[in-house]
Amino acid sequence: MRKHPFATRYTLFGRILQPRIMRYELRTKQRITMYRSHNCGELRLTDTDKEVTLAGWVQKSRDKGFMIWVDLRDRYGITQLIFDEARTDETIMQQARSLGREFVIQIKGTVIERESKNINIPTGEVEVLVNELMILNEAQLPPFTIEDETDGGEDLRMKYRYLDIRRNPVKNSLLFRHKVTQEVRNYLSNMDFCEVETPYLIKSTPEGARDFVVPSRMNPGQFYALPQSPQTFKQLLMVGGLDKYFQIVKCFRDEDLRADRQPEFTQIDCEMAFIEQEDILNVFEGLTRHLLKTTHDIDIAQFPRMTYDEAMQRYGNDKPDIRFGMEFGELNAVAQHKEFAVFNNAELVVGIAVPEAASYTRKQIDTLIDWVKRPQVGASGMVYCKCEVDGTFKSSVDKFYDQADLAKWAEVTGAKAGDLILVLSGPANKTRTQLSALRMELANRLGLRKPDEFAPLWVTDFPLLEWDEETGRYHAMHHPFTSPKKEDMHLLDTDPGKVRANAYDLVLNGNEIGGGSIRIHDKETQALMFKHLGFTLEQAQEQFGFLLNAFQYGAPPHGGLAFGLDRLVAILGGQETIRDFIAFPKNNAGRDVMIDAPAAIDNVQLNELSLALNIKG
Repeated sequence: MRKHPFATRYTLFGRILQPRIMRYELRTKQRITMYRSHNCGELRLTDTDKEVTLAGWVQKSRDKGFMIWVDLRDRYGITQLIFDEARTDETIMQQARSLGREFVIQIKGTVIERESKNINIPTGEVEVLVNELMILNEAQLPPFTIEDETDGGEDLRMKYRYLDIRRNPVKNSLLFRHKVTQEVRNYLSNMDFCEVETPYLIKSTPEGARDFVVPSRMNPGQFYALPQSPQTFKQLLMVGGLDKYFQIVKCFRDEDLRADRQPEFTQIDCEMAFIEQEDILNVFEGLTRHLLKTTHDIDIAQFPRMTYDEAMQRYGNDKPDIRFGMEFGELNAVAQHKEFAVFNNAELVVGIAVPEAASYTRKQIDTLIDWVKRPQVGASGMVYCKCEVDGTFKSSVDKFYDQADLAKWAEVTGAKAGDLILVLSGPANKTRTQLSALRMELANRLGLRKPDEFAPLWVTDFPLLEWDEETGRYHAMHHPFTSPKKEDMHLLDTDPGKVRANAYDLVLNGNEIGGGSIRIHDKETQALMFKHLGFTLEQAQEQFGFLLNAFQYGAPPHGGLAFGLDRLVAILGGQETIRDFIAFPKNNAGRDVMIDAPAAIDNVQLNELSLALNIKG
């Protein structure tokens, strides 16, 4: 059989390239060996009497006159070096005395057993008696100490991020991120997912957060947008028949920032064809189990599920932390019509039982009242009831409620003797949000949010649409390609706010780590969705004509999910702030203070982009 000509060229290319690869690998290994035979974290007592070569940064130096000890650090650990007047050349002793913090050096020497061992580091039983020292690069005194516990504030460390990365907490966070990313790739690849890169320069769309836009020099007055997600491209890949797709991909949103948000972030983006919601939930439960097992050796048996409405009713938000209790108890039936106008005039009266907090002093309770009155929370006040250990009740509204009334409060909130009931009232949605914030604050104060405990949860059946008072129209709660539940389709024309979506979020420890939906895969339903989002036929065709056209050529049923990698890694790493798990993050103002970006560009560049401005300075 005649071989395909490309196969011949490929084989020939391999034959030509292979010797070059081997020569390059040989040169690379020789070059590495020239600088170090071992890293600074691997020497042990079994290496005693070995001649070794090490290279790294000077962590600290201790000069006792006749003897000098230097801690040498690299990515892998710390090895103690010893320079001894009795055994070390005088020239090398003088060089050792000149070493400062963060000097880059190379040494050769003999591994010996330490007299004073350090059990806190893996190399603490040995040290290296130095007989050769080369200073590879001197260093200025760093602006903060390169230690686990540093004296550098966050702004300073962000400005010198390359120094901050040398610190174990940041370095280990980045290595942990690498491990999680590799486990994700391995797991999905073994499940027959195909990794495909999608474009970064795309078309701006009006839905969702603000786009970052990029002017086109070749097309004056026109702009690309950086993708907020690869949503439409991954749907087109399903139309293209790839069946299972994933990508670890940068996404961009020009929005206000928080500790767990960045203007550029990374998603584990996934899509599958010929599936239903249950298939997707099973696949990504499996991925989450795999990550918890490989990173923490934890086996998770159950992934509870609750609807969006249930989550809002029980916890006041759509990403509840279920590692602890304090579920909401709705008190309208037992707290209204008792001559207490604050409750009687409220749409919702709702409370939580704080475990073993009946001992709180009035000062402690007043502190909580002040906390919920902050503008960030916005409550007008708070009522409390102590469930005394003797079975009686003491509340801030005893004038209006007797012991039998308060006992009903305890029953509804699940309060036991020794607990403290805290109650808010007002408009239903606003009050649930306020009580949810208080619940999380109390959990933090009581130490209930333990970073080494993990409680995943699926939240399903989100509303398809939400009303925006500012624009006076409905917006997609997730995105305009989310499919409505079949049983709710008839409500689209009569009561669109009640239509539920085939959408689901994966929540871990009170954080949304992933979300997705079953997609619309036919042109008629997609056009109907655009209509309810306020698009004219012309606008829909202009913005998404490429997708609507693709659906005419046989789009399979499909759906997917995207994990927020930055947040996922932070939570698996026991934190909720994502910056330490990103090599070069932006600050709260969206600035990179290290490279001073964003920055102005000169008029020459602006002219090339047809964006000329009169910029001085």
